[in-house]
Amino acid sequence: MPNPNGPYPGRQLFVGMTVDGRTALAYLVTGRSPQSRERKTTHRENSIIVGPLGNQPYDPLRHYTAVKYDDATGIIVVTNGIQTEAVYETYRLMHNIGTVPTADYMEKIMEGAGSEPDSLNTPRIAGVITGHDKASIYFIGIKWLNTPAKVIQVKPALGTLIGISTYSGNLENPKPFESASALPQLLFGGKDAKELAEYLFNLSLATYNGDDIRVCTVGGIYSAGKWAIAMVNKHQG
Repeated sequence: MPNPNGPYPGRQLFVGMTVDGRTALAYLVTGRSPQSRERKTTHRENSIIVGPLGNQPYDPLRHYTAVKYDDATGIIVVTNGIQTEAVYETYRLMHNIGTVPTADYMEKIMEGAGSEPDSLNTPRIAGVITGHDKASIYFIGIKWLNTPAKVIQVKPALGTLIGISTYSGNLENPKPFESASALPQLLFGGKDAKELAEYLFNLSLATYNGDDIRVCTVGGIYSAGKWAIAMVNKHQG
């Protein structure tokens, strides 16, 4: 099975459930340029950071907190940039004060973040899971250039994760993911986070000018009151 969004999704996220009904999350980073591929993920406390290799300088467009989670509430957030912290703190606060989570909160955050100020006007994407297992609520969203942010609630079936990407999948001529496009679905029959991260990494194999575009993947599964997080990095240094 190839990547359900095509050979070049850019950055891609999925939220959903394992076959045995536990909440799950996956994130993929790919890159066409050498600079985009010179990154890796690291696990710091309750966050996954996409950062530079070795002593390379920090770049706010390429380096960011991609995932942040809270074991006590089961809340987890995944995004491709500066919006991660704001989405996480907002939905955790709503949980703590007993407010029913809705999509409009994330829409406002995404609208404020705007699209990325790069040559492709890369969209911002985000996903959040509140609660866990059968009580979970799932939102995914995107913010394009000159188009209002769109956030929707999705209801994945068992063994299915529903996602969104920054690009539509064309390697030679990347275009932003379109709102009218069918949301990609990841069918996953495994039961642990490492297997999920490896599954997404393996099915996303693609080359551009002879180079493997895959950078890293993250898999997360909530089990026994705790998020189990696993990563696959192309670069280890």
